[in-house]
Amino acid sequence: MAGSTLGIIFQLTTWGESHGAALGVVVDGCPAGLHLEKNDIQTYLNRRKPGQTKISTPRKEADEVQILSGIFEGKTTGTPISMLVPNTSQRSTDYSEIASYYRPGHADYTFDTKYGFRDYRGGGRSSGRETIGRVAAGAIAAKALAEFGIRLCAYTKSIGPIGISMDHFDQTAILETPTAMPDREASLLAEQYLADCMKQYDSAGGVIECVIDGVPAGLGDPVFEKLDADLAKAVMSIGAVKAVEIGDGVDVSLHNGSTNNDPFRIQDGKIIKTSNHAGGILGGISDGSRIILRAHIKPTPSIFTPQETVNKQGEELEISIKGRHDPVIVPRAVVVVESMAAITLLDALLRNASAKMENLKKLYQI
Repeated sequence: MAGSTLGIIFQLTTWGESHGAALGVVVDGCPAGLHLEKNDIQTYLNRRKPGQTKISTPRKEADEVQILSGIFEGKTTGTPISMLVPNTSQRSTDYSEIASYYRPGHADYTFDTKYGFRDYRGGGRSSGRETIGRVAAGAIAAKALAEFGIRLCAYTKSIGPIGISMDHFDQTAILETPTAMPDREASLLAEQYLADCMKQYDSAGGVIECVIDGVPAGLGDPVFEKLDADLAKAVMSIGAVKAVEIGDGVDVSLHNGSTNNDPFRIQDGKIIKTSNHAGGILGGISDGSRIILRAHIKPTPSIFTPQETVNKQGEELEISIKGRHDPVIVPRAVVVVESMAAITLLDALLRNASAKMENLKKLYQI
C-alpha cells in the first residue's frame, strides 16, 4: 500500500491497524539536538485517546508511547525516530457482523473495491486510530517549531449548530471541556445537543479551527508546493475531514476585491497587513501574519439508527451498527488537525533553509 508517507524533509510514515497488535510512526528528517522526551509525545497522545468523557467512545486505551530509536540522552540524534503504541482494548468480535456488508459513510466499499479484501475490525488502516502516529509526529514538530517562536492552537469552533463566541475565548478551556471548545458556555450547549443526538441514536459533525502565530514570511512555494495547498492536503488526509478553509475560506466568493484585499502598512519599520482575509498566506507563501485554518468534520458514520446498505452478494439489507463509537469525532480530532499543521509547517521551514544563497552562506559561515 502506497500513501502512508508524508513530507519532503521532515517525513513521517505511519503504520498499524485499529485492531492489530500496535500502531506507530517512523519520523525521519528531524534535526539533531532537539530536546525531546517521552512526556512531550504522551501529552499530545493524551488529548486524542478514547474513553475520557461521556461524548467519547467507551473504548479504553492507555495509548502509552514507546520510543524505540532516534533519541539519546534526551536529544534527537538526527536519525529516524520510531514510536510504537500498543493496542490493549480490542474487541474484534464487535465487528464480526459487518464482514459481509458495507457500512454507509465508511471506507468499507471503496477499500474492498481497491484491494479485493479489507480488515473489517474497526476499519483497519481506515480507522481513526491510525492518527496516533500523526499525533506522535506532530508533537515532535510542534516542539521544534516552538524553538522558532511558532505556536499552534487548535480548538473546536462548532459542533452541529452550536458555535463558540470569541468574546468568551478561554484557551485553558480547550483542555478542560469535553468538547475542546474555548468557550465554556457554548460547550455546555454542545454537550446538551450531543446528548439529544445520542438519545436519537445519531451523531454530529463540527468545525475545528487552528490558528498559528509566529510563522515568518517566506514559507511555501509559488506553484505545486504552496503552503496553503500543503496544509489542505495534510488536513484533508484526516479521515473525517470533508473541507478545509484558509482565512475567510468560502466567504471570499461573496467579497469584492476592495473588501477582500489586505492592505499593507509599515509599523515599527516592518511590513504588516491591516487585515487578514488571506489567513496568513499569499500566493502560496506565508506573509508573516497569523495563519488561520478550519477543518470541517463529518458526523460519526457509525450510528445505531437503522440504515440501508448492501452486502458482498449484492443483496439489499437494513443494519444498525453495534460497537463502541464516538457520538462526535470533533473533540478528539482537534489535536490531530494541530499535529498535521505542525508537521506541514516544520517541513516547509526546513525546505526554506535552502531557498536563498545567503541562507546557505550563513549556515556554512562563508
